[in-house]
Amino acid sequence: MYNVLQMIVFDLLCGNGHPFEGWFASSADFASQKSGGLLQCPTCASEEVKRVPSAARINLGASAPKEAPSARRTPDMEGKDPFAIAQMLYSRMLDDLLTNSEDVGTAFPEEARRILYKEATARAIRGQATQEEHDDLVEEGIPVARLPVPPSGKLN
Repeated sequence: MYNVLQMIVFDLLCGNGHPFEGWFASSADFASQKSGGLLQCPTCASEEVKRVPSAARINLGASAPKEAPSARRTPDMEGKDPFAIAQMLYSRMLDDLLTNSEDVGTAFPEEARRILYKEATARAIRGQATQEEHDDLVEEGIPVARLPVPPSGKLN
């Protein structure tokens, strides 16, 4: 069974000009994390972070514009239904997540705390947490997200 959490992805920019993305449960969650000093640039650790306009969008509605450059369509998406495109994009996102993060396994809650409190090097991590551990991290203000990842870590 997979836990699914609806997330909003914001394009962010630090005070030193480094662009990056942040995943949030809502706009209010972004504002809360920003005002609580929980946001920082993954490149330089600057806490001066602001939202910037996002060019990417996926239109799953019936009548999309003829050609929207922001849709980032690739040849392998042509002629596919919106659900197939969403699966393809999820697969790419998951592949990027697995490639660019460190698997810390069941030590995830402890390592997330160590990173937040600057006891460990800031980096992207992934791992396992029980529902109780996840709830405790959220309660402590540690930004975490539960994502449905197949047990093998790969999509078919």
